Amino acid sequence: MNYLMVLLMQQQENGGGFHTLIFLLLIIVVFYMFFIRPQMKKSKDLRRYRENLKKGDKIITIGGIHGKIVEMQEKNVTIEVEGQNRLKIEKSAIAMDGPSETLDSKRQ
Repeated sequence: MNYLMVLLMQQQENGGGFHTLIFLLLIIVVFYMFFIRPQMKKSKDLRRYRENLKKGDKIITIGGIHGKIVEMQEKNVTIEVEGQNRLKIEKSAIAMDGPSETLDSKRQ
């Protein structure tokens, strides 16, 4: 611990504290711009996509199940999969990377 204090005092005497602070702030800004901000944007887009789903939309779940929405509730969705089987899933289990025709209709 004493070694750290001596090193810190030496940097302050040499004016290294200011450069260290600037470098630390630069690292924080870069981390925010390249990691935190894109993740927040992706999360917001996914939430918006799930809120705009409606009956008849084709989706893919995060488990890879393809289906068509037949019933919507507040937190759950009933989808119809091949063979007229119905599955009740959470909205949070819907992946944003759905079939291209579903995504194209959302963009227009």
